[in-house]
Amino acid sequence: MDYENGTAEGNAELIPLYRRNLPHWQPEGAMFFITFRLANSLPIHIIQELEAERERQKKIIRAKYSGAQQHAELYKLDKKHFGQFDAWLDRCVEESPRWLADEKVAQIVADEIHWLDGERYSLVAYCLMSNHGHLVIDTAERNIKPTHAGVTRKYPLTDTMKLLKGRTARFCNQALGRSGTFWQAESYDHVIRNQKEYENIVWYVINNPVKAGLVEQWEDWKYTYVNWL
Repeated sequence: MDYENGTAEGNAELIPLYRRNLPHWQPEGAMFFITFRLANSLPIHIIQELEAERERQKKIIRAKYSGAQQHAELYKLDKKHFGQFDAWLDRCVEESPRWLADEKVAQIVADEIHWLDGERYSLVAYCLMSNHGHLVIDTAERNIKPTHAGVTRKYPLTDTMKLLKGRTARFCNQALGRSGTFWQAESYDHVIRNQKEYENIVWYVINNPVKAGLVEQWEDWKYTYVNWL
């Protein structure tokens, strides 16, 4: 990713590639910030309220701004929406499934994240909380091992997350002696656009347990990893 001019692709990067409940734009070779959560970790009415407020703010922005300024305001809105979404994950932890608080389960997820490092992405950082996880990865081809034929394959982020969540769901359910849905189907993904944002996001990820009042120093949280400090 080229950070010299502050963005990777210019304003076009703000156009979602596809949408379910969250906007997704997943260019090849980008650096991503991903948040994935346990199934039923947020009450549906909270999700609906957050989405309704975001749609209300979008209408205001689209009526007030145009062009590059509109893109910039919508981009800031999506970041604000995620901040509120993430805060609710921490706030609802007592009512949420907390399977990742089990060390053997968290270790399974951590091991699988590391297992894909170099195969699907270059791992920058992650943090596993009791009901959700944050992940920062670089999907540039230079960070992915070539196949036995010497060819570097391109893996869409959706396929990588499907693999990660599918394997961890199976192994974690086995460890817990349960069956059924483990992860919420959709993840939040965000393209990191410049160096400043990259640094801010990595610090955000590793400081999540500090922000939640679980530890005083990020280094004290067992399931936090970063490879750039």
